[in-house]
Amino acid sequence: MARTNMKDARLKPDVVEPLVLQVSRRERLSAHFVRVTFGGDDLARFRYMGFDQWFRLFLPVHSDSLERLPARLDTLSYLRFLTIPKSSRPVLRNYTVRAYRPDGPELDVDFVIHGRTGAGGADGAGEPRTGEPGADQGADQGAAGPAATWAEACQPGDRVAILDEGIMFNPPADADRVLLVADETGLPAAAGILASLARDAQGHAVLEVPSEEDRQRLDAPAGVGITWVTRDDPRALPGRAALAAVRAMPAPPPTVYAWTAGEQGLPSALRRHWVAAGVPKERIMFCGYWRAPKRR
Repeated sequence: MARTNMKDARLKPDVVEPLVLQVSRRERLSAHFVRVTFGGDDLARFRYMGFDQWFRLFLPVHSDSLERLPARLDTLSYLRFLTIPKSSRPVLRNYTVRAYRPDGPELDVDFVIHGRTGAGGADGAGEPRTGEPGADQGADQGAAGPAATWAEACQPGDRVAILDEGIMFNPPADADRVLLVADETGLPAAAGILASLARDAQGHAVLEVPSEEDRQRLDAPAGVGITWVTRDDPRALPGRAALAAVRAMPAPPPTVYAWTAGEQGLPSALRRHWVAAGVPKERIMFCGYWRAPKRR
């Protein structure tokens, strides 16, 4: 399992209940991102918390897949979920809110696309929270992931369900700067954080993407700089270029709040780097969203 301290930092929602949503539209943003917009009556009960708000995503595999959803997902309820026959048990993955608009309402979710899918696209690591019940334990960039395949083929009216899990971005009151570092799987969460920050916030974000085309226009405070890092080698392990970029930067002050997510090697290595530089452990939120397969 990828390492994380998310349980220590996490802010849970006041109400947790399964919500059934419908696809409103799908948009190909770039070579490695597909955005799916959801709507539906249940979305009116969604309580938007901003920042890196994440949720469980249930993708149906049968007409009855969304009829036995857990009211919440802890270890016991997850084990019960696994007793549902595979022929009707929905695919379970974890994703981040990219944007929420109360008018409608509408919820945007960005899916990362890698590798190959039968829909003509690729495989997506998505936003799995490794180490949580039901999380994806890895993402093979050469094979199609079920969530990415679904995202490239979904049509308006297709139904899914979500279970809100709250946010992990939780800086102390005296933090005077923020530092965000992510690969492409953490980009939607980082984008949500940037959009939710106070407009006078100070800091920096280092964001790694597979290609120049994958850069996105982000809503960030004027005092938060953004460094985009593009991988030169398409076979390079995600996160390593961002890690090198951060290591080349001046050490952050101990009053910073640092947040990092992506392939587990990135947050694990950055946490060690920041702690060695004098950042207190309690001021670092790190989460391995997925684990890259071992290469022979």
